Amino acid sequence: MASSGDSWIREYNEGLKLADDITNMISERSSLPASGPEAQRHSSAIRRKITILGTRLDNLQSILSFLYHGTDKEMNRRKDMLANLKSKVTQMASTLNMSNFANRDSLLGPEIKPTDAMSRETGLDNYGVVGLQQQIMQEQDEGLESLEETVMSTKHIALAVNEELGLQTRLIDNLDEHVDVTDSRLQ
Repeated sequence: MASSGDSWIREYNEGLKLADDITNMISERSSLPASGPEAQRHSSAIRRKITILGTRLDNLQSILSFLYHGTDKEMNRRKDMLANLKSKVTQMASTLNMSNFANRDSLLGPEIKPTDAMSRETGLDNYGVVGLQQQIMQEQDEGLESLEETVMSTKHIALAVNEELGLQTRLIDNLDEHVDVTDSRLQ
């Protein structure tokens, strides 16, 4: 399994390089004008790289959890390295007001590993397993209710945005007509 550990280190080092690149881009942002297309492009590139880095860190976490079978000391060291880098990425995201990235866990809840669920079942008799399954189903129901609330909230926001867009479209059409009338008068 040393090869998966080596690939983990390689992937982690690539993540570190990407994090340094993002840090440099954030510091370069201060030399750009506060607004304008160049600043928007730069901020968009930073956000894109932060998202890519977040995905890489999630991948590293899953590799560490499922594929790596090294010593406990090495496992803990790598978990600490990953936690430090995740913290750095969260800080970078909050610098850019990427609240959706920083609050991913608060939105979706902490990630539960399959091994955690399996360890909860050890030592239980049939009734205990059934009780545990009912508890897990209740937790899932609560999670689905929370998701439903989020989806409904998003739906209402989307409907409000749609209504506002309709209003803005009518205003622009009205303005366009007035510009045409004014243009014909000027000619």
